[in-house]
Amino acid sequence: MKKFTFIGLIAVAVIAFTYCSPSKKATVANLQPALTTYDANVAPILAANCAPCHFPEKGGNKKPLDSYNGASAQIDDVLKRVQLNPTDRGFMPQRHPKLSDSTINVLKKWKADGLVK
Repeated sequence: MKKFTFIGLIAVAVIAFTYCSPSKKATVANLQPALTTYDANVAPILAANCAPCHFPEKGGNKKPLDSYNGASAQIDDVLKRVQLNPTDRGFMPQRHPKLSDSTINVLKKWKADGLVK
């Protein structure tokens, strides 16, 4: 009987240690969300929703948002305007539906992440 108990304890220990290996543990890098960047996340939003008015090469004459420098300098104003209701003065994008909450959150996260290029 002692022999079976001993073998059982060894089997349980082997199974427990198999699932505790370092390759199965989460790393700190896996737990941190990816940074939101201008090139990957923000530029496509601005191109889709702010052109042609804010893109000089497309004939726009408003404050330019076609580059990292222009967008990062105007992020506070952009965030303020896209969060307004369509009936409010200063709402953007003008003559278009309000941006989705997820799209606005990308812009907020970009600012919170430090305006990464």
